[in-house]
Amino acid sequence: MIYLNLLFTIVFTEMALIWSLMFRTPIRKLVIMGMDKLKQGKGPLIAKTVAVTVFVVFSSVLYGAMEIEKRSREGGGAVNPTDEVLMANLLLEASLMGFSLFLAMMTDRLHYYVKELYSAREDLENAIRLNKDHDDRKSIAMEETKETKDYPLKLKTKDRSY
Repeated sequence: MIYLNLLFTIVFTEMALIWSLMFRTPIRKLVIMGMDKLKQGKGPLIAKTVAVTVFVVFSSVLYGAMEIEKRSREGGGAVNPTDEVLMANLLLEASLMGFSLFLAMMTDRLHYYVKELYSAREDLENAIRLNKDHDDRKSIAMEETKETKDYPLKLKTKDRSY
């Protein structure tokens, strides 16, 4: 039973992580920084090792459930109550493990896309700022050009006043 509680805790924690990544909240930056730290050093290796271990246990649970199903078919369709309980427990474990693996992949992708979104926004803001600076310089240069064009006229008008 403790095993199922752990699986439920993992699934609900991953769901909360996904919710925090999906919406712009103050927790989002904290989660992104934490996931960045986890992805440095030996973090990816440990995560892959845990994922492969969960996948192997998931496969073992599915194999056990298939063995119980095969035994019930061989028995002429009569299902033993003990086998029913075992089958329900195995299916619950398998579904929670599979869902946990799926949510882990989804969390990883969301983290990647949110970081890309932040990067794209920064690039866009920098481009807008550079464009604005360029426009400002262009308008200043146009004013200076206009002044230099008007300068000979000013000289002529000053000469005539003498």
